[in-house]
Amino acid sequence: MADNQCDRCGAHDAVVHLTQIVDDEMSTSHLCEECAAEQGLEPTPEAVNFPLTDFLAQMGEEQEESTANLGTCDFCGLSFQDFRDSGRLGCPQCYSTFEPHLRNLLRRIHGGTKHVGKVYLPPDPSATEMEKRLETLRRRLERAVASEDFERAAELRDEIRDLEPAT
Repeated sequence: MADNQCDRCGAHDAVVHLTQIVDDEMSTSHLCEECAAEQGLEPTPEAVNFPLTDFLAQMGEEQEESTANLGTCDFCGLSFQDFRDSGRLGCPQCYSTFEPHLRNLLRRIHGGTKHVGKVYLPPDPSATEMEKRLETLRRRLERAVASEDFERAAELRDEIRDLEPAT
């Protein structure tokens, strides 16, 4: 089978390149439009290899609809035009305000709107616990210094030094 053929049916050219991570194992599938549609994926018309702001500007050029009537976020006042210009939303409520337009944007960029990608797992779960412990000790050190309990502050300082990674 040629490199540009669909991995599933082998009969058509691959137009969707799907990378999935399941149980920390990555796999890549190259699918034709029909096989991708069977899995609920939509092919993007062209590869998106440019910054989000450029993509948003290009998207705006393609649309006849004026951005003036797309509204603004009631919470932060960000307009859709501001989002297109910066590529950044202003607050969590912007997701709800612009949801229909963001859904279309995500579909065009990622080929779908359902997250099927990687879930972050810290490389060493104990590292997070260690950082929490260090933060607690630092707060206790600040309180000891503020209350002029320098003996206790010295003990806490030494404990922090023992736990901190060498730099």
